[in-house]
Amino acid sequence: MASRHELKRYRRNLADELDSAAVYETLAQVEKDPARRSVFEQLAASEREHAQVWSDKLRANGVRVRAHRHSIKTHLMRTLTRTFGPAFVLPTLAAAEYADRNKYAHQPGAEKLSAEEQHHADVVRAVVDGQNAEGMSKGAQIAAAESWHKGVTSGNDLRAAVLGANDGLVSNFCLIMGVAGAGAANRTILLTGLAGLIAGACSMALGEWLSVTNARELARTQIAKESDEIEQTPDAERHELALIYQAKGVDADEARRVAAQIMRDKDKALDTLTREELGLDPAELGGNPWTAAGVSFCLFSLGAIFPAMPFLWAHGMSAIVQCVALAGFGLAAVGVFTSLFNGRGALFSAGRQIVIGLIAAAFTFGAGRLLGVSIS
Repeated sequence: MASRHELKRYRRNLADELDSAAVYETLAQVEKDPARRSVFEQLAASEREHAQVWSDKLRANGVRVRAHRHSIKTHLMRTLTRTFGPAFVLPTLAAAEYADRNKYAHQPGAEKLSAEEQHHADVVRAVVDGQNAEGMSKGAQIAAAESWHKGVTSGNDLRAAVLGANDGLVSNFCLIMGVAGAGAANRTILLTGLAGLIAGACSMALGEWLSVTNARELARTQIAKESDEIEQTPDAERHELALIYQAKGVDADEARRVAAQIMRDKDKALDTLTREELGLDPAELGGNPWTAAGVSFCLFSLGAIFPAMPFLWAHGMSAIVQCVALAGFGLAAVGVFTSLFNGRGALFSAGRQIVIGLIAAAFTFGAGRLLGVSIS
């Protein structure tokens, strides 16, 4: 008979597999490309098979397996998939699969499942890349894997959206609590909140615009220099490209062959060296600065409006209580969203976000109270 600890592990594994299967099934339902849809269906079926393994283990130990209730994270991921499409959630899913690829590595009797989970991470990675590793040279495969790894660790659209809204929520919440703590009138608090929203959103938008614009200008300069080097010293660039592939583990002869083949086409050589040596995507160069600024402005405003709204219809302590409640709701929502890419449970992430946000607001409220008393 399995121990209590082992049974708990079986239940946890069963729930994880059923949640993963549900996400892949949703991806398959909304995916329009037949090839990718087939991949998601196969992944869902594989997760169902894994779930059956843990279900059988529980039944073998006399444990009644109850109907599964999907986690908050699973419901959220499926909703985002249906609303925004697979492309929006796949980077987050790929990061989660990559983080969990070894979850069965040290579990007795789960060796086969561990190998399959690692394969799942590779498959989702390939889907995110939009590339098929079959038929690619060894150097190209390594290059693709390296670019994906950088992309996953640096974040994605969902992460940026959540953190942008969180900045607006926390900063304006603390600002409003500081002014409320000083005993300011309702109209003053509302004006401060709206001014903080506009000022913060403009600052974030300008910062994002400058960041992306400077990054694009620097990238163009570096690419221009790389183009000149290809024209003036092609042999040195070919040798440099071969060394890059060798450093990634490609055989020396294979690396030289791949480098020589790439250098025959100057445009292809520039594209490859831009990606491999500079770590830049020549098609994007960091994105559009105006789009980045607009998105940053909207996301900050979305978060900042929550704590300011109660002062539109309420006054005094009632407005402050409602402000705290609405801000707490927003903090909880941010926590749930962050659980999609931090590997923690939704309730834990939401609770942690609420506690930290309320502590920061309490600190500014107290500081405002002290300053209000001393100034008056």
